[in-house]
Amino acid sequence: MTEIVILEGRRTPFVRAHGRFKKFSNLELATHSVKALVKDSGIDPEKLGALIYGHVVLDPRVPHLAREVVLQSGLPASIRAVSLNDNCISALSAAEYGVWMLQNTDREYAIIGGVESMSNPALMFSDSARRIFLNANFARSTGERIKTFLKLRPRHFAPKAPGVKEPSTGKSMGEHCEDMVKEWHIGREAQDEIAFNSHQNAAYATQRGPLKDEIAALDGLDHDDTIRADTTLAKLAKLRPAFDKSGSGTITAGSSSPLTDGAASTLIATREAAERDGFTPLAVIKDMEFAGILPEEGLLMAPALTVPRLLKRQNLTLEDIDIFEIHEAFAGQVLCNIKAWEEGWKEPAIGKVDREKLNIYGGSIALGHPFAATGARIMTTLSHELKRSGKRYGLISICGAGATAGAFLLENPNAGGKKEA
Repeated sequence: MTEIVILEGRRTPFVRAHGRFKKFSNLELATHSVKALVKDSGIDPEKLGALIYGHVVLDPRVPHLAREVVLQSGLPASIRAVSLNDNCISALSAAEYGVWMLQNTDREYAIIGGVESMSNPALMFSDSARRIFLNANFARSTGERIKTFLKLRPRHFAPKAPGVKEPSTGKSMGEHCEDMVKEWHIGREAQDEIAFNSHQNAAYATQRGPLKDEIAALDGLDHDDTIRADTTLAKLAKLRPAFDKSGSGTITAGSSSPLTDGAASTLIATREAAERDGFTPLAVIKDMEFAGILPEEGLLMAPALTVPRLLKRQNLTLEDIDIFEIHEAFAGQVLCNIKAWEEGWKEPAIGKVDREKLNIYGGSIALGHPFAATGARIMTTLSHELKRSGKRYGLISICGAGATAGAFLLENPNAGGKKEA
């Protein structure tokens, strides 16, 4: 199959919801990211064949977000635009579709990514209020319309915020993760350590420079405002459980990813076209795997299937991976899946994770988690680090609501000593 490479990525700063970016819509954040990527990568817009973009918190006023991003960014109107929603793995699914397009059509370049404005969710009315408004809209006369509106009561004007519970179980993601850490015997201390390292690594990377190089400043901000460089294990230990308050809960706000606004975009291409046009690839998308399980088995445990299957197909173990990028929905979720990989669960054990190689520039707990954007953020950071370090293999693992997951294996195109599957 045609090799697909990653050329560049750009994102907005990631900002806590209801904060500095609350004035920006999904469309504005995404457009900013895409325009910066096109400008900084040097790609000729006329060469772009597709833009595939994810968004989870949908804005009904812009249902086909990707198409509007193409138009608002000033890109050629002929570009194929695809909008999708696959929860937290949306950007990985966008990349999957992008890889398919580049391998099976005459397109040579594509932008993939995702965006979330958690500050601006669409608010809904109750079913009874919605029915009254709809009936009034379709009334045949002014009198009939007034008669319909007279049925409204004060309670009908109370908006409903988007739900945070799993439709299939009625439990929130945090509640599901509490079940997981209890089943896998993951303690509070271990979770706080993951959170502490996330903030420390992210603060280091921001001050040192690697993360800032990938960020397109917006509204005068050139860094993520979710990082707590001054946090300590002692401070984290003082936080109260956020989801299970019975006395046995261990997950806190400190060991959970925050609600975040932001967008991230990544430029991918066929290797042949990239090298023909003078681009130096950052990484090759070597392989990918997606999976889904029953939520009752562990809502965020699908990475326990994707990573072993991916590595087995490539004849690799965890010891062969040079850099791990594991999405930190919760610290407990990271630890549960690492334990599953190392001990085996539904799939055979695949080795050990070297913690020194884990989220070396911070993860979603520190950097934030605009749902659909996280995959593109990780893909960009990992690609740059493979090139910068000269290391060979980078692994991406992201869990998703609905008990799904995606995993990608990236390879440094200039690393020697290839191990063939």
